[in-house]
Amino acid sequence: MNHAISRGTLTITYVILALGAVVALFPLALMVVSALKTSAEIVADPLSLPHVPQWINFARAWRDAEMARSLLNSVKVTGLTVVLICATGSMAAYALARQKVRGSRWIAVYFLATTTLPIQLYLFPLYFGFAKLNLVDSIFATSLIYTAIYSPFSIFLLRTYFLAIPVEIEEAAIMDGATRWQVFSRVTLPLVSPGLLTVAVIAGMNTWNEFLISTTFLQGHAVQTAVVRFYSMGGQYSSDWGEIMAAALIIVAPMVAFFLVMQRRFIEGMASGSVKG
Repeated sequence: MNHAISRGTLTITYVILALGAVVALFPLALMVVSALKTSAEIVADPLSLPHVPQWINFARAWRDAEMARSLLNSVKVTGLTVVLICATGSMAAYALARQKVRGSRWIAVYFLATTTLPIQLYLFPLYFGFAKLNLVDSIFATSLIYTAIYSPFSIFLLRTYFLAIPVEIEEAAIMDGATRWQVFSRVTLPLVSPGLLTVAVIAGMNTWNEFLISTTFLQGHAVQTAVVRFYSMGGQYSSDWGEIMAAALIIVAPMVAFFLVMQRRFIEGMASGSVKG
């Protein structure tokens, strides 16, 4: 009886997961189909298959949206953000996990609370400050904003990884003559590499897809990211939806491919990070 119940529960679970996968993948599949159709076909029947695949949509989207330059800008912003978050977040998380600082628990709570603050609260003051310092249209300065936004969550998450490492490992390294920096960089940091990968994936995907900050602080044509260039493709009175869907697919494809390659380590990292808080 228990065996039958477990099989039934397993079947229901798989059905629910399959339905969830269909719901999640349907927009992506529709985008792929639409990217191969003419605008007239999309308007006439969005769910139909293309009569003749319009591969030229990708070439036009690449040219009109200047994808070569905009994708490179997105890579620069995302790469800088990930490096800065992993470098600064790991040191801050290690200090919160290991150093006996008065109020360290409240500091961790503060980092968690700041993840709920919307960017709109400080967008305009931040823009005026950046404009006064001539930092608008600076890819590095924009990456600093992303770093500040995603650091609280990253620090809070990495702290759980450092807490899960036995202190005895660090004490043994110190007895062997290692400095505190050597303990951090050569002993504990390699042990939390799954957490660093998790932080890099989350921060990287959010930065790659973010629009509001990019369009506010990267207004120059030469420094616009792919998402901002994609937004400019829509016309006021008419739009070529086949070309727009092709551009969207070009922008989404790198992140989808990256996540598919790293998904196993990402899931393992999230699971191990939730063991101890």
